Amino acid sequence: MIVATIAFYIFAGVAIAAGFMVIAARNPVHSVLFLILAFFNAAGLFVLMGAEFLAMILIIVYVGAVAVLFLFVVMMLDIDFAELREGFLQYMPIGALIGLIVLLELLLVAGTWTLAPEVASLAASPIPPMADVTNAEAIGQVMYTQYVYFFQAAGMVLLVAMIGAIVLTLRKKPDAQRQSIPDQVARTAETAVELKKVEPGQGL
Repeated sequence: MIVATIAFYIFAGVAIAAGFMVIAARNPVHSVLFLILAFFNAAGLFVLMGAEFLAMILIIVYVGAVAVLFLFVVMMLDIDFAELREGFLQYMPIGALIGLIVLLELLLVAGTWTLAPEVASLAASPIPPMADVTNAEAIGQVMYTQYVYFFQAAGMVLLVAMIGAIVLTLRKKPDAQRQSIPDQVARTAETAVELKKVEPGQGL
């Protein structure tokens, strides 16, 4: 119990510090690296809660794909961040006002939030508790049985979004030479070879 408590405070403290450094770091590459560190610590917190499936998804999806994509985009794009920061001071009052409003809302939520003692007993279990079922297997049983149609619908929505993004970003160049399979198959010797008579001393 003591080891779990110590691990919780370590993971939570590092996650908070990494989250702060994401917005405080001047170098955008360092911000992405701190974001990856925050993801790893959040995954550690999930493991302490017994949700190893969520921890695995967080590492594979967010760290392995999203954060690395951010890192490559930031490193490959030639962005002048000094120029972007030139207009920072003119937006400072608006940003401070929005931050103050969000802080007041958080204080109101924290001040009025209460936890009923019977909430823990009302927690719904997706499957009957069994000792030989892991967290990942329990989520799989619920996702691919009771919510299989919603899961397939979400996959179709993502597929349509991916195809739409490809279509919207596709740029056709009118001068580009494209291959036409029917034209190549229908070629004959007369259309494939052109004979020219070259006069002596003129060349091509």
